[in-house]
Amino acid sequence: MKIRKIVRKASCLLLVLLMLSGCLPATPAELSPGELGNGWQVQSSMDLQYAQNFSVDYYPGDYTLLSISDGSRFLIVPEEGTVPAGIDEDIVILTRPIEDIYLVATSAMCLFDALDALSSIRLSGLQAKDWYISTARKAMEAGDILYAGKYNAPDYELIMSHGASLAIESTMINHAPEVKEKLQEVGIPVLIDQSSYETHPLGRTEWIKLYGALVGKEEVACRLFEEQAAYLQALAGEENTGKTVAFFYISSSGYAVARKSGDYITKMIELAGGNYIFENLGDPQKATSTVPLEMEQFYATAKDADFIIYNSTVGGELSSLEELIGKNELLRDFKAVQNGNVWCVEKNLFQETTQLGLMISDIHRMLTENDASLNKLNFMYRLQ
Repeated sequence: MKIRKIVRKASCLLLVLLMLSGCLPATPAELSPGELGNGWQVQSSMDLQYAQNFSVDYYPGDYTLLSISDGSRFLIVPEEGTVPAGIDEDIVILTRPIEDIYLVATSAMCLFDALDALSSIRLSGLQAKDWYISTARKAMEAGDILYAGKYNAPDYELIMSHGASLAIESTMINHAPEVKEKLQEVGIPVLIDQSSYETHPLGRTEWIKLYGALVGKEEVACRLFEEQAAYLQALAGEENTGKTVAFFYISSSGYAVARKSGDYITKMIELAGGNYIFENLGDPQKATSTVPLEMEQFYATAKDADFIIYNSTVGGELSSLEELIGKNELLRDFKAVQNGNVWCVEKNLFQETTQLGLMISDIHRMLTENDASLNKLNFMYRLQ
């Protein structure tokens, strides 16, 4: 294994020298059965409850095929195994152990963390200060994970010198296709995380199973996913509360930036027993998840919301209702402000894909527990 890794890194260093000397999101496709093209038969397939944008198939001899809805396929070869002959040319080969990953898809970091697999990641697309996942931040501060540039400006020399075996990108890479092409050109496979295309919130969480298969920790991944699914199952018999919720933040230019109707955040509100205050906000054909509204336009609908969830992941957390009102005096007239039903999400929400079931439970408690002393939940706190 050490010899193989030395050879791989030496090859990458050579490519660095050669390079220095010379040098909109796709619609998810229908996943095809796990066929390799060489006649091998699938032994078993991973059971998925909500995720629709990947599949995992197992073959005799501990070979695993990952299929992604963008059409990409990755065959994981066991450490002492050989690449099977006659497989389809488009299948990318990954040989265990899969190490020195360049992780750019921020939503996946918490999944690796939950799997106790941060040691598989060597390079990050975020700097240490931008991680709210404490273990990831500490790993970067200790030098165990290095910053290698964001999705559209990677440090190719650094990535290659560390012998990256895989780059995991978010769908943002579709806006910089030349980066994907360059990574592939220098021999680094690119897996684009499609979890943002999942129609069900827990479909995003279920991507932990794909990464569990990648690092050989499927049992742990299934257990962690079932823990989150249990929160939703506990609400299965609950009736809709009839309560309305506005989810937004005020931008530096004074716009109210609300979630688009049908977005996974609004679906979490619905699964928790609430109703998003906007019924048909935004263009469903566009990939953007938020809609900026002039304050008067926002006020016309959102002022009657029973609850406000303020998105503090943009612009920083708030400490009081007066601080919120300071962003726009019109907010003082909002029903939720007058009734003290304003909650603020903490900064770690969008980096905690593993906990979406718990977040749904938080929203349900907010909607149903008529307790003035309830001021803190797992991902939200009440503004006073």
